[in-house]
Amino acid sequence: MSKIAELNDRFRTTFTGGRVVMTATFASLPEATKAKVLETVRTFTAFTPDNDPYGDHDLAIFEVDGERFMFKIDYFDKAMQFGSEDPANPDLTLRVLTVMLASDY
Repeated sequence: MSKIAELNDRFRTTFTGGRVVMTATFASLPEATKAKVLETVRTFTAFTPDNDPYGDHDLAIFEVDGERFMFKIDYFDKAMQFGSEDPANPDLTLRVLTVMLASDY
């Protein structure tokens, strides 16, 4: 597993070490639905070459209660002005995980 995947998994499973944001559409869902989706994000392990071609564990599409959702991790510099120069270096990178309905993308 790559260093980036390890850092992404640590962030995604704990929601610490970065920022977690959601789209307005996702935010408007019932609390119980949001809780199920967030738990699915934290426990997601079904990465394959088809859905994770670079092996970074930074994107997934999944279903909860018949609705398609997704998460995506982006890499920014610590000031959040530019992309990170080295996503494998946590001292240079702020990870931002966005949770959304797949239709939001």
